[in-house]
Amino acid sequence: MTELLFHNESYLKEFEATVTDVVDGGVVLDRTAFYTGGGGQPTDSGTLSSGGQEYQVTGIKRDDGKLVHQISGNLPSVGSMVSGAIDWDRRYLLMRTHTALHILCGVVWRDYGAHVTGGDMRPGEGRMDFEFENFSAEFAGELEAKMNFEVAADRDICVHHLSREEADKVPDLIRTKINLLPPNIQEIRTIDIQGLDLQADGGTHVANTREVGVIKVVGHESKGRINKRIRIALED
Repeated sequence: MTELLFHNESYLKEFEATVTDVVDGGVVLDRTAFYTGGGGQPTDSGTLSSGGQEYQVTGIKRDDGKLVHQISGNLPSVGSMVSGAIDWDRRYLLMRTHTALHILCGVVWRDYGAHVTGGDMRPGEGRMDFEFENFSAEFAGELEAKMNFEVAADRDICVHHLSREEADKVPDLIRTKINLLPPNIQEIRTIDIQGLDLQADGGTHVANTREVGVIKVVGHESKGRINKRIRIALED
């Protein structure tokens, strides 16, 4: 089992680890700071170094329950020590983007009570689908203003871990239309934008809403009678 360092240290840029398995196309490590994907957030990229050789990590794939760091060339052997370095500019932009989407979700849930039906992100931009019957340019402008008000509110963002029993007592913890948490998961990681939004989430986030910067609503479209898509982007 690979220890996921990013779950408690989103700002960790470099780390040391040991190779525990070598498979076709990559290596498995005992610990990693590379985000391994999920929840709409892409996997990280960066480098692994071992024995004087540097490998480009192009992504993380899941193979029979193992997290494989995808690299090529003469792979390091089992037991080798490696040094990992995250492509930090890309990761930090994804952290800002992910938090921006939680701000959007928090505003929509607080003010309109709409469930999330889908979402995706790339560095600096993302989209979320909500159970809205109607959506207009005026409403998009209203949402944009509310999101940027929350950015400027200087809200701290905290990570918590709850037992399944504790999590089941928080009715608004799952914002998706369908509860996607597998029943076998007994510890739930949450992201708390204090005073705005609390959700179960496995991704990486910034520490304060001010780090997100200006959020723009750059598009909206209907995906069905009661399903509307909102696209956002971060200003540089």
